[in-house]
Amino acid sequence: MRKLFGTDGIRGVAGQSPLDPATIHAVGLALAHHLGAEPRILIGQDTRESSDWIAAALTAGLVAGGATVESAGVIPTPAVAYLTRLRGFSAGVVISASHNPAQDNGIKLFGPDGYKLADATEMAIEQEIFRRLAMASELPVAIENAPEVNAADRMEYVRFLLSCVSELTLDGQRILVDCANGAASAVAPDLFAALNARGGNGESLMIHARPDGRNINLRCGALHPEVVAAEVIAQKATLGITFDGDADRVMLADENGKVVNGDAVLLLAARDMAARGLLANSTVVATTMSNMGLEAALKRSGIKMLRAPVGDKYVLEQMQATGASLGGEQSGHILFPSHSTTGDGLLTALLVLDIVRRSGKTLTELTADLKTFPQVIVNVKVREKRPLEDIPVVAAAIAEAERALADSGRVVIRYSGTEALARVMIEAESEPLMKLHSQAIADAIRAELGV
Repeated sequence: MRKLFGTDGIRGVAGQSPLDPATIHAVGLALAHHLGAEPRILIGQDTRESSDWIAAALTAGLVAGGATVESAGVIPTPAVAYLTRLRGFSAGVVISASHNPAQDNGIKLFGPDGYKLADATEMAIEQEIFRRLAMASELPVAIENAPEVNAADRMEYVRFLLSCVSELTLDGQRILVDCANGAASAVAPDLFAALNARGGNGESLMIHARPDGRNINLRCGALHPEVVAAEVIAQKATLGITFDGDADRVMLADENGKVVNGDAVLLLAARDMAARGLLANSTVVATTMSNMGLEAALKRSGIKMLRAPVGDKYVLEQMQATGASLGGEQSGHILFPSHSTTGDGLLTALLVLDIVRRSGKTLTELTADLKTFPQVIVNVKVREKRPLEDIPVVAAAIAEAERALADSGRVVIRYSGTEALARVMIEAESEPLMKLHSQAIADAIRAELGV
């Protein structure tokens, strides 16, 4: 079982293990060693105040391991994946904790093909990290300066995004864009300015695009889609877009101020791709968290839905195994493998805008028949992640919920792969039963494992 890597890299509180300088330096050494002779590494980061020193500590370890390091500076995670593959880097690294609060940070790794590393590869690197940490003579004395930033990388990525929607303009649209004070702040203004420059009388408005190192994801962004939804109404916009801290996921709001999540995006994208003969095997890969309503709506359109474990890398694995051309998560990680090797919030937003343009319909009309089951997610802070089936009181509460809901609902209990949380998700036709059993399971976990 991996101890450092979760579902999306290494993550924790900046300055504390595993994101202390010694461990970060060891990560750099281990990665450089894993990649072989004289590897070239691309580093990108989000806007957290800790990202600079973490990038510098990691660079010191990489250089000590024989690597050459280049920096793209503040840039979305999917941009690093794209540039790593485009420019033939040995690996790409992103310093980001995605949707987590500003005090957290993380390290995400991409292979030369632009894909996130497989679990087995991460395990091998993790074992090397622990070996390096045990060798006191290799620990850093001081953190070196990070490499000079290549600002041209951002525009290279913007040009790629624009090429994916060559006919798209914002003509007649008033688009509200929430950058979460994160990595999208460095790219979205240029991207939407270029769309405006294509002609027409469209308009784009940026909010939460002034990062100060501490305000990333703070009451804004994809974790708080209700913010952009309210602003759509206040600003009389036609559509709202909101990203998380590293812009690999997106949520939207329709013209009526209703939040449009990843499930709804999967539905409208699947139907559009099916109509154009692009939906391979008439199949969409979602996760255990996607609502039963999505499955029902897809079925009405003759589309099959498969479920993967939570985490976009696991969605991608099942897509590759089944030949699917569309997949994603309710949280807004959407995978279009014909365009990108990883979830890309900016790309997804543009593709949705293009679907709206070509269909002549609004987001409301495109998702009108998505009737979702009532769903609740309760997050419980835990001090450790013991197997829940081994805790009798928790296992009993889960079994009772499954018995009571039977075929009229779903119970999904799992640990977060990026935070010290247990997530209790229940959806059911009966809202009172949903609330009753979600609270009972959460209370049982809290009593046994709570902080």
